[in-house]
Amino acid sequence: MNASFAVLPEVAAALAAKQPVVALESTVITHGLPYPANVETAVAMETAVRDGGATPATIAIIQGRIHIGLTADQIEYLATRNRDNVRKCSRRDLPLVVAQRWDGATTVAGTMILAHAAGIQLFATGGIGGVHRGHPFDVSADLAELSRTPVAVVCSGAKSILDLPATREVLETNGVPVIGYGTDEMPAFYTWHSGLPVDLRLDVPADVAALIHAQQKLHLQNGMLITVPAPQAAVLDSAEMETYIAQATAEADAQGIHGAAATPWLLSRLVELTNGRSLQTNTALLRNNGFVAAQIAAAYAAIHEQ
Repeated sequence: MNASFAVLPEVAAALAAKQPVVALESTVITHGLPYPANVETAVAMETAVRDGGATPATIAIIQGRIHIGLTADQIEYLATRNRDNVRKCSRRDLPLVVAQRWDGATTVAGTMILAHAAGIQLFATGGIGGVHRGHPFDVSADLAELSRTPVAVVCSGAKSILDLPATREVLETNGVPVIGYGTDEMPAFYTWHSGLPVDLRLDVPADVAALIHAQQKLHLQNGMLITVPAPQAAVLDSAEMETYIAQATAEADAQGIHGAAATPWLLSRLVELTNGRSLQTNTALLRNNGFVAAQIAAAYAAIHEQ
């Protein structure tokens, strides 16, 4: 790391002591959820990571400086910024935002890159990006990053608004292991069942930590996807959600909403169509994934103490 990085003292101390740390993305604050739910969820995710036994490190770029860990004031600042003034940062965007001294919120891909640079092995999020429905050439940079950055991503699968079979196929082609944490199939974000298999089911944090350790010993430079079903109380009906997703996708196509603008718009439209239930599921799985990632990070740290 260099002068472009600012590491929160709490995070720096944990990394120096080889204590468990979990990275968190910042697009959920700026583009994923409305205010004040975005602040509440960001704080709740950090709390869940602490409850799981790790130190949270929410990652963002503020006025061109990369922050590994945010203060409460910085979270509030990003949460209340007009999203048009905060650039979503994947690999392509990072040098642009740093050079121009802009504000930037890290996507899954951007967070993976910066977490790896900071020496953080685990990253918790809601759902990864993937292949967009009806637009097979519109593929999230998250999938490419998973093929080349060795960070384990704990999530609830790919977002349901995507073409899940095509996304699963790209993951396989790119050599990304898909692990089911307590499940035999890849979750579908809002729902448990996608009909898509995982490469391996693991049920306890220690086994996942051992798998990450084995991958590192092989010096493999790809990431790993650890998929966690949403909490039972928050799961939505698959058929009902598919109806809403089809409607929202058709509306987006009719309005010409594609590319980077598509995911935030579709998620927001689903909140409207479900009368807020999709938002409740989204926030519940974010908290749960943070807790699970922290447990895995703690188990991973224990391996390295031996």
